[in-house]
Amino acid sequence: MNAKQHWEERYSEQNRIWSGRVNVRLVEVASALDPGVALDLGSGEGGDAMWLAERGWRVVAVDISDTALRRAAEDAAARGVGDRIDFQQHDLSESFPEGEFDLVNVQFLHSTLPLDRTAILSAAARAVRSGGLLLIVDHSGPPPWASKLDGHHHTFAPPDEVVAALNLPEAEWEPAEIDARTREVRTPEGEPAAWVDNVIILRRR
Repeated sequence: MNAKQHWEERYSEQNRIWSGRVNVRLVEVASALDPGVALDLGSGEGGDAMWLAERGWRVVAVDISDTALRRAAEDAAARGVGDRIDFQQHDLSESFPEGEFDLVNVQFLHSTLPLDRTAILSAAARAVRSGGLLLIVDHSGPPPWASKLDGHHHTFAPPDEVVAALNLPEAEWEPAEIDARTREVRTPEGEPAAWVDNVIILRRR
């Protein structure tokens, strides 16, 4: 099974996979920014893209799954922001959207299949225009209720290692934040738990 087939199967299992809510780390970062043009990689069912569009951004929302993109486009039209979002299907291991962006948003780009994240994140960095931001948010590890993720090919690297692997020129980039933030979540049984997000915010000079 290739990556596209995997994600199509995943999305076909339920009418909705994600909550539809915007990721909290995007809110924390983008609420203070003037609207511009954003790229949302791994956009899923569109929660982040629609939140940005409702605040005046123009967004290119990219996912590998046609099903996810269809659901997102339907919701965006219902929320009155369909004309502000360009939904594009890409397998980021093979193709990447064109253009330069004021904000590139990469939230939890983890995969149960092998994935060259460094190559994808490097392409994301190249898509940031001068003065723009690259926002990368990763899980620091498996969910607190799981000691490991069987069959999961993703390595949960600390944020400084993620940045180092990108090998970005210091003359062109400055770190706005490289940190870990704790988030309150609920276990499948409804119990409270804490999960740590690795947050990387890089500004192109």
